[in-house]
Order: sequence, then structure tokens, then C-alpha cells
Amino acid sequence: MNIQISSAAAAWYKQELNLKNGDFVRFYVRYGGYSPVQKGFSLGISSDEPNDIGAKTTVDGITFYVEEKDLWYFDDHDLMVDLHKKYEEPVLDYKKA
Repeated sequence: MNIQISSAAAAWYKQELNLKNGDFVRFYVRYGGYSPVQKGFSLGISSDEPNDIGAKTTVDGITFYVEEKDLWYFDDHDLMVDLHKKYEEPVLDYKKA
């Protein structure tokens, strides 16, 4: 599983979560919401320090990651995050690995 974050999305997270270089953004599984890969679940975000990284990428000084215990959610898909130009918010996309 790979994570790809656009520079625009990374900048949005940095500003919205008041992050500085060296900080972390965790994508975690939560019950409820909508997902094209897992019915009844969706992704949440937090700025937690990692415990057991399953996948990660670093963009503009911020490490975006998923814990090992949450990898099941992606069902052999990569996570790609970009910034929606019109709404100026992150858009999550899943591509079969």
C-alpha cells in the first residue's frame, strides 16, 4: 500500500492542523461514513505520533501515515490525496495496487 499526497493537499493539512516540519498526520479507520473500498467505514485524520507504521510518505516536512493495524481497510488499494480546486478541501482517491 502506498500513500501519495499532492503538495497542495499537504499545504492544506499543514495550515488547517497548524502543523510544522517534523509533524505527523495519521489516516485511521473509523466506523461510519462513506468509502468506495469498505462499506460502513471511512478515514479519519489526527496529528498523532506513530506507533507501528504500515505505510507512509513525507511531503513538505510532514509525514503522512497509516498504522499497520489499519492496512486492512485499503483492500490492496493505494491512497491518493489531492486538493479539490473548487472546494479547497482534500479529496481521497483509492487506486488498485
